[in-house]
Amino acid sequence: MTNSSVAYQELDQWIEDHFDQQVSFLQSLVQIPTDTPPGNNAPHAHKTAALLANMGLKAEQYDVPTQTVHHHGLEAITNLIVRQEFTQRGHQTCENKQMKATKGMTIALNAHGDVVPPGEGWTHNPYGGDIEDGFMYGRASAVSKSDFSTFTFALRALQHLSEKIAAKQGAVADAPQPVGQVELHFTYDEEFGGELGPGWLLGEHLTQPDLMIAAGFSYEVVNAHNGCLQLEVTLRGKMAHAAIPESGVDALQAGVHVLQDLYALNAQYKSVHSTVKGIKHPYLNVGQISGGTNTNVIPGRVTFKLDRRMIPEENSQNVETSIRETITKSVEAFNKAHPHQAHVELDIKRILLAESMKPQAGQQPLIDALQKHAGTIFETDIPVVGTPLYTDVRLYAANGIPGVIYGAGPKTVLESHAKRADERLKLEDLKRATRVIARTLYDLLSKQA
Repeated sequence: MTNSSVAYQELDQWIEDHFDQQVSFLQSLVQIPTDTPPGNNAPHAHKTAALLANMGLKAEQYDVPTQTVHHHGLEAITNLIVRQEFTQRGHQTCENKQMKATKGMTIALNAHGDVVPPGEGWTHNPYGGDIEDGFMYGRASAVSKSDFSTFTFALRALQHLSEKIAAKQGAVADAPQPVGQVELHFTYDEEFGGELGPGWLLGEHLTQPDLMIAAGFSYEVVNAHNGCLQLEVTLRGKMAHAAIPESGVDALQAGVHVLQDLYALNAQYKSVHSTVKGIKHPYLNVGQISGGTNTNVIPGRVTFKLDRRMIPEENSQNVETSIRETITKSVEAFNKAHPHQAHVELDIKRILLAESMKPQAGQQPLIDALQKHAGTIFETDIPVVGTPLYTDVRLYAANGIPGVIYGAGPKTVLESHAKRADERLKLEDLKRATRVIARTLYDLLSKQA
């Protein structure tokens, strides 16, 4: 048996021995609501920091300025960074952001604590962390408070191993010592785009890791993802009594015209194909419509919000220009077709622009290690794919930091019930993913020794 194999066994055994504690930690996280909106997520961060402190992990707490948070439509955000340095003498806590590992790389593990509100249809308490038939139920049990737990306990397992190697204890005495730094980034702005989560930490120069892993699912390694453009479109006509509709300008009627043109554009997207495995084609969705004042009133104002997913090959500026032109021309055509009434006015506001992430050569060390260990532990081939979701990983990539997505969860988002009623996580997947992450960290850092 090789020294590395002995080290893997030590990591696995520590995780097994502390799994009840890990489950309890995750339950505590699920039981604190982080619904976004409204986005009052600082209390969860403070509680998480206290729980980490009880495990000997010091979490630096970074409050995003209140004015900035409110500008983004949220209430309170505190992001966390835990820094642990590993040297030939074992491990130690990094006391501040300037402290660097004496040698070796820095690997960040990022998970987000903010979630969409639970909605209707739950048969379990969305904030209960109930356990039934080997699953934990609760909002964010799968996405992605689960990986607060995965990443924390993988780091703790690595600390344990490092101490035993440094002390020359037991069978791992001759195993390579991990050297470098691990950072936990627990952030609270993924649902609104991540700019006040990882984007803020990176923009404030509070971190600059060499590699990173973001929260994900266990049966695939994600190396690319779609981008997302969200726009708010407002059409203004003129209210009128429903008995004399000709005295008004029906904003909803204009809206129907615009929506027809957008859905026609969406049909064209199906002929555009991505070369990234797991990503098909661009698409557009109108997710929210509001307007009107009463049943017997011609609506003078209608607003709808659209979501345009962009494949990695697309240019976001060109995409936005195209959609704006489609909407503008549609309103112009509607006004031209109704020359005897006042014109409908149009306003288009960008809500979100999240760039896509393309595959990067620098991801390969992460991919190799994750595929190797996940394939062994889950006893199945682990593919490398893209995802139609957009994630915070793009923000690291934009700062020159290669990253991938991997964590605790099933084969598909649908199986996890994420963003639906009765979100759930299979606890066996949690345990096995923690083993995969711990082994991966050991591989990457022990090669630096």
